[in-house]
Amino acid sequence: MSATENPVVFGTEDLLLSLCNSVTKVLTVATQSAIHYSAMVQRISKTCLKPDIGCFVLFDGGFSGLVIINFSAQAAMELYQSYMLNMGMSRDDLASSYTSDDVANVMGELMNQVVGDFVGKVRRELQTHITQNQPKMLALNKQVVLSVDANLDQPEARRVTFYTGANHIFYLELAIDRTEFIKLYDFEPQEAPDPDALIAQAHLASAAPAPAAPDAGASDTEELLKSLGM
Repeated sequence: MSATENPVVFGTEDLLLSLCNSVTKVLTVATQSAIHYSAMVQRISKTCLKPDIGCFVLFDGGFSGLVIINFSAQAAMELYQSYMLNMGMSRDDLASSYTSDDVANVMGELMNQVVGDFVGKVRRELQTHITQNQPKMLALNKQVVLSVDANLDQPEARRVTFYTGANHIFYLELAIDRTEFIKLYDFEPQEAPDPDALIAQAHLASAAPAPAAPDAGASDTEELLKSLGM
């Protein structure tokens, strides 16, 4: 059958799977621990920030949506400490409470990397463009129902359970406009750029010797000799 008779459709669950893979990829690399998620996904009626740490980010463009990650204090501290120790920090220099600004800043940065990876995959694999705002991270002591104007006309919401290397739990929630991407013709998705390769290429370019500048004096002398027939 032709592509038009049997089109490839990329829907809400596919977007959610792509986002979940970005979460596991970024957090696994950042913390050097195995992050995984449940094979079951929940349909939910609304998204909300919950204790102990909640983070949300909006995106807009080809489609609009809202991403929330709710961390337990144990999960947040495990990820924070693993990330900072992996960056070479001393354990004595780490924050001791999940309510610390340092913990919120680090978790916000990790969230930013997660959504950035997802945005890049959307651009390469779905050939559309979305933009994100700066993630907002809040330490909470009670549930907060988040109501944000994300320009969602037909919102669909999903929740996925994640587990850290020490089996502490956190949750990802996605609210998105009901949408489907239908593949009109075959194409090869662009490969993700390799930062190490780009850095090495830049170093080679900067280390390459500059072409020698022509000797102006020698050139003038040659012209004079030619004009004298020598």
